[in-house]
Amino acid sequence: MMTINQTQDEIIEEFEGMTDWMDRYAYIIDLGNTLPEFPDNLKTPDNLIEGCQSRVWIDAKEDSDGKLLFEADSDALIVKGIVALLLRVLSDHTPDEILDADLYFIDKIGLKEHLSPTRSNGLVSMVKQIHNYALAYKARQAAKG
Repeated sequence: MMTINQTQDEIIEEFEGMTDWMDRYAYIIDLGNTLPEFPDNLKTPDNLIEGCQSRVWIDAKEDSDGKLLFEADSDALIVKGIVALLLRVLSDHTPDEILDADLYFIDKIGLKEHLSPTRSNGLVSMVKQIHNYALAYKARQAAKG
């Protein structure tokens, strides 16, 4: 299993090969299409991300090793790809690893500067929700043991 920073570096490398933003957007959309099917029963108000222009749902589960596994979906193609990038970086890590992560890949691939203000706010909201899940699971783990 790669570390969060190793995964970020891998993503940065993938994007360095694409200089045209249309190619990058196409790649982001392709990434979104690789997300597993998100069950309709998880498309609840609790999993809906506030602050996103499009609808985005993120759900978290804890595996037997105490790592968080995220699932997500969006009704917008580019947003679905962005959330796929976030999950690729943060899923399958412990709450502490997620909370300690510096998500530098977002700036390094130029994502922030190429998003509309509303999409940029949505990205911040997605990261915040993932952090909230990590905090909740960390508290749950501390209470258990």
